[in-house]
Amino acid sequence: MRVTLRNPLLSILRTSLRPFSTIPDPSKPVTLSSPIPPNPYAKPYPRTQTPLDKQFETWIHNLKPGFTPSDVDEALQAQSDSDLALDIFRWTAQQRGYKHDHLTYLTMIKIAVDGKRYRVAETLIEEVIAGACPPSLPLYNSMIKFCCGRKFLFNRAFDIYKKMLKSDDPTVKPSLETYTLLLNSLLRKFNRLNVCYVYLHAVRSLTKQMKASGVIPDSFVLNMIIKAYSKCLELDEAIRVFREMGLYGCEPNAYTYSYIAKGLCEKGRVNQGLGFFKEMKGKSLVPKRSTYVILICSLALERRFEAAIEIAFDMLSNSLSPDFLTYKTLLEELCRDGRGNDALELLQEMRKKDSFMNEKTYSALTNVLHFLNRE
Repeated sequence: MRVTLRNPLLSILRTSLRPFSTIPDPSKPVTLSSPIPPNPYAKPYPRTQTPLDKQFETWIHNLKPGFTPSDVDEALQAQSDSDLALDIFRWTAQQRGYKHDHLTYLTMIKIAVDGKRYRVAETLIEEVIAGACPPSLPLYNSMIKFCCGRKFLFNRAFDIYKKMLKSDDPTVKPSLETYTLLLNSLLRKFNRLNVCYVYLHAVRSLTKQMKASGVIPDSFVLNMIIKAYSKCLELDEAIRVFREMGLYGCEPNAYTYSYIAKGLCEKGRVNQGLGFFKEMKGKSLVPKRSTYVILICSLALERRFEAAIEIAFDMLSNSLSPDFLTYKTLLEELCRDGRGNDALELLQEMRKKDSFMNEKTYSALTNVLHFLNRE
């Protein structure tokens, strides 16, 4: 009896041992029934270079062996494209025996910021903080300036400042520019009275550290400190700084007087505010528009109409126009004091002198006076 083996392994072996029927006969012409498969050992087509690639290779070839940070800095400054500059910056950092210094990092951060590559600038700043290069005062100030300009990096600016304070290198200690940048950044947050007190502590701390380190403030920094105190209605502190300006060789300007006069009026110390206003006028300084407005309204509410009207005309003589609320406050208080006719005459006279008062404002003020005079 014949036994048939059904072992699958035998089937596979038989298939694999079949003669190659596909080997072409040399005596017959070859016909291509299917496309030729690609040769895996053939060289690929060269990638087309972009203009940036060509520029990158040109600059890389121009950098001689043993190039220095100064050579790299020169190459970076010559670039008009921030991405190309970053490619050069990263390529050079990978070369043996080379390390970026504070100069190349400073240049690259400036290029990134100018090119609006803000994420790149943030990365570079974090590298510097981590110790990627030796510190320098211009580099740290540049980093603080960038962080102060970015809302979510506000706290990072103060981290850099603290790093400068702790440094053993006296050349990287905070300078006047450092304090100017930080104070200016803080003052931008003084937009509401309840918020002012939160940041006033930081202003006080910076002021003390600046004095302790021997940094001499200029008029701009002192004005920012005075403005911070005045915004928080800490007028005694503001006046104290005002009195110290001469010790630093600084003269109060229109901003100095305006901050204090406005703050005094808001605090209810109108007479003292008027005194600062007169001192400012005695120096031929022109107050800010907001200072004029608050003085006129504060004096009118205290029934000191002659002084209020005099300041209003002085404001007009300096090509500054009171707003509708200021006019309304002054004229209403005159009417409530029983001087309705004086109020009407004042409105007519001010209309002649105020070239910015339009017909709509004049009609609205006239209606207010007629309504009050009927009562």
